[in-house]
Amino acid sequence: MKRTTYCGLVDESYIGQEVTLKGWVQKRRSLGNLIFVDLRDIDGIVQLVFSQEFGPDALAVAEKLRSEYVIEAHGRVVARAEGAINPDMKTGKVEVEVTAVTVLNEAKVTPFNIQDDIDASDDLRLKYRYLDLRRPEMQKGLLIRNRITQAVHSYLDENHFIDIETPNLTRSTPEGARDYLVPSRVYPGTFYALPQSPQLFKQLLMGAGFDRYYQIARCFRDEDLRGDRQPEFTQIDMETSFMDQDEIMEMTEGLLKRVMKEAVNYDLADPIPRITWDEAMDRFGSDKPDIRFGMELKDVAAAVQGAGFRVFDATLDNGGQVKAIAVPGGADHYSRKKIEEKQEYIKRFGAKGLAWMKVTADGFSGPIAKFFADDRVAAIKEATGAQVGDLLLFVADSRKVVADALGYLRTSIAKELGMIDESKFAFVWVVDWPLFEYSEDFQRYIAAHHPFTMPNEEDIPLLATDPHKCHAQSYDIVLNGYELGGGSIRIHKREIQEAMFKALGFTKEKAADRFGWFMDALDYGFPPHGGLAIGLDRFAMLLSHKENIREVIAFPKNSKATEPLTHAPSEVDPKQLDELHIATVEQD
Repeated sequence: MKRTTYCGLVDESYIGQEVTLKGWVQKRRSLGNLIFVDLRDIDGIVQLVFSQEFGPDALAVAEKLRSEYVIEAHGRVVARAEGAINPDMKTGKVEVEVTAVTVLNEAKVTPFNIQDDIDASDDLRLKYRYLDLRRPEMQKGLLIRNRITQAVHSYLDENHFIDIETPNLTRSTPEGARDYLVPSRVYPGTFYALPQSPQLFKQLLMGAGFDRYYQIARCFRDEDLRGDRQPEFTQIDMETSFMDQDEIMEMTEGLLKRVMKEAVNYDLADPIPRITWDEAMDRFGSDKPDIRFGMELKDVAAAVQGAGFRVFDATLDNGGQVKAIAVPGGADHYSRKKIEEKQEYIKRFGAKGLAWMKVTADGFSGPIAKFFADDRVAAIKEATGAQVGDLLLFVADSRKVVADALGYLRTSIAKELGMIDESKFAFVWVVDWPLFEYSEDFQRYIAAHHPFTMPNEEDIPLLATDPHKCHAQSYDIVLNGYELGGGSIRIHKREIQEAMFKALGFTKEKAADRFGWFMDALDYGFPPHGGLAIGLDRFAMLLSHKENIREVIAFPKNSKATEPLTHAPSEVDPKQLDELHIATVEQD
């Protein structure tokens, strides 16, 4: 029989109608001559009723139904009795009196229940991902993801963008994250690389005159995983010609407004606030600040300098910073032991210690309170906005260490104290980034975004003299403390690109070997251009109120970058390796 509608759509408007439904048995309840079955499909659940009165043959079949059986049911929609209405279900005011039912497939007992809030390990869920994806909360995340992409396509099409694919097999440019390499059978000893982003190809499309490009692009990075990273991920990739930074940001705000409305029915106010990178680091200790709550970092140097606390004085004398956060109500919540645990944790950011005081009606209490007389107490309270009952946490060190340590404490404590409104979506632009940042891994300065980012016009001469003072024409869009996307105006002149490579430590020969083909293209009349990429997985995660992008990816890898379902990565047939002229080496 042809399906007439979906289970979750059967409401009071169907009362009196005959319907044919198809789906999975969620659960079965038998009352002898009356059997109730909850039937589930992509749109929800509806209650089926089997009885000798209106379907004796169907009742016999219903006796044998079990969870996850796939069935086809035909019957009449009726209103539930007043006392049987379920207000928690979309279909809770109706039920279907089944006159005919067919079992389309049986099912073994599943390794976990097909319902929300299950207690199953991540690897078990990934091993049986096709079962995990039957759960409503998992389907909701992927449906939101779909609504995001549909809104993106429609908005960008309306705004004269052209959807163009770029290669997935390209040349390796090992800067930043590691490439995934693909050996060539035809050219032994050579390799393609899977793209970390379509960066250079989309710039070439601007040089080709396409004006506005976009792509829902697959990207690949061989890097250590965390909750918002996967080896393969998807980004909403855009590039434009002849638009400046403000125009690109305004265009992006229109896109975000459309997506928020169509994906989660959220009215995004515009314009989105903008702060500089320096302001983000100074106020929030992060270049991806969560602005849903306060507890900002406050400079207390003027209030504490010369008070006699040696750590603070020595740090300030050496050009460092002393900053604090005031934790609302933290005096009662945090014991000395809990504070010491925080102190131990922030050592990973380079912090040597965590000073603290509690604000009382009589002043301060705590290990360093004795150093601060009444006038200092008033100055510190004014600088931090602290009130009686608050906890003051201080870090004294370099700017980076202070920002990293207090930025971490700010967000972790806000979560612990329930200070964050989880229903809120707080966007913010972070602009005027440094062009370079120091990498502890490489022990040198690297491009803060990528090597094709245009410096501010007034900073271009600094590329040759003092490049680390340069700021970039770049912009990140941040949502709820996550970097949702980033972009920049690109370099479109060869001489600036060569100066950028030189500032990054490339020799002329190395730059020509890696990127000569791209720099040659700049010689043929490249337009000013810029763009932005938004992380689709991360966007879907945030709009679904999830904490891991695995929850909004159909078939993700686990935290060890393996796939329990297909057991990837795996060994391959030696003949395949022979064809590729590759030999493996045994690990010690």
